[in-house]
This record gives sequence, structure tokens and C-alpha cells, in this order.
Amino acid sequence: MPRPFTPKVITANALIEGDVVYLTEDDRWSRALKEAEVITDEAHAEVRLLDASSRHAEAVGVYLADVAVKDGTPEPTHFREEFRRTGPSNYFHGKQAEG
Repeated sequence: MPRPFTPKVITANALIEGDVVYLTEDDRWSRALKEAEVITDEAHAEVRLLDASSRHAEAVGVYLADVAVKDGTPEPTHFREEFRRTGPSNYFHGKQAEG
């Protein structure tokens, strides 16, 4: 029996800056996970992933990441995604400096 489909977002790295980005419902790449389109249908996820993967001039390493929706906001369910969202850990800069 196949596993049930869990909510996902499409994530990648911005081509020029390398920042983690998320695909929004209106087809923009955003650096904020809270703006990401949460996909709950497997077929829709595959179509969106194919489209996002074809945008080579904008982002690289495109994939689906599991999320849980808490208070209407997507939150990572895996440590890797939480780590990617908060930015590099080698010193205080970028996303970490903004907080």
C-alpha cells in the first residue's frame, strides 16, 4: 500500500546568489518559506515540480520538501530543511543577521 501524500513545497537554490528559495503560488521564487505554495495533491506537485525544474536560468537543485502547516504557515518537518531555511552556520551573516 502506498504512503499517503503529505504536504510539500518546492524548494531550490537561487542560481546567482545560492540562497534557498521556495516557489510561490504565483510562480515567483521567494526566500521566505511562509510565502511558499503548500501542495497537497501529488499530481499537482509533479506538474509544479516539472515546471520549476525547467527554469534553469533562475534556480538549481529543485525538489519537493515535506512540510507541516501550523497556524496557516508551512514549517519544515526535517532537520535538513530547517537548517537550509536558517542559512549558513559558519558565522553570523545573511538570514541569521536579519533576525
